[in-house]
Amino acid sequence: MKYRHSFHAGNFADVHKHVTLLALLSALQRKDKGLLYFETHAGRGLYDLGGADSQASAEARAGIGMLRATHSDTAELAALLAASERACGSGAQLYAGSPLLAAQLLRPQDRGLCCEILPPECRALERTLRDYPRMRCLCADGLTALSAYLPPVERRALVLIDPPYEDPALDLQRGLDAISAILARLANAVIALWYPIKDARDLAPWLLRVAAQASAPTLKAQLWVHPTDSRVALNGSGLLLVNPPYEFDTRMQAWLPELAAALGGAAAAGGASVQAGSSLDWILHGH
Repeated sequence: MKYRHSFHAGNFADVHKHVTLLALLSALQRKDKGLLYFETHAGRGLYDLGGADSQASAEARAGIGMLRATHSDTAELAALLAASERACGSGAQLYAGSPLLAAQLLRPQDRGLCCEILPPECRALERTLRDYPRMRCLCADGLTALSAYLPPVERRALVLIDPPYEDPALDLQRGLDAISAILARLANAVIALWYPIKDARDLAPWLLRVAAQASAPTLKAQLWVHPTDSRVALNGSGLLLVNPPYEFDTRMQAWLPELAAALGGAAAAGGASVQAGSSLDWILHGH
């Protein structure tokens, strides 16, 4: 069965990923020089949280629903709420995916390219982005397409790698291979690789490979709303951030624990025993 992001749209992992993505874009745009935003697994870009898939999972209530209820003044958390409202209006029934969130931030000197391999999802993505001429859609495997678009003419890029993890071992390895291939073509590329945390013990060998192969500053940002060794399907959300902008870790130390507390509070409200938390560690230190 092919992965359907609509089933998980707006969950705690999406919120973690999207707050980080917008913060990365904003930090990179402190410089006037343009950049290429490239996304490998884009999905349809806009999701109906009232649809059958989302209603069946109810994951958004403990994700974007909880963040909306917190009304945080922290800049990075507030930025996601504002971007979501611009994209979806004030209604709580829609959730903007990463392509739409990024498209709103692209400046005239920036470009975006979002890849989606499933034809129906790609056609939906084209409709979602029709009012954003700076963003193009490509119906292809983004990891395969990367080599044709790097290095970009701008010589600056932000690449989001967000595989479906239908085959977790394969997708983790492909993500690691993609990081090496991107850096070989553009050494200063900023890369965000998302990965699921189901059982942290299963991730340990892969994280050791990440550390062994790291050739650029790499930051590991994790957020969990269940113990990372529990039998829940998805306990946490992880991001590898390669070449993060200057002092990005300092800002993330401020907002990541706040985000974990808000999302963990949502799980606790449901009566579960929650051990929410977050961590931020350099795998290879930079700056």
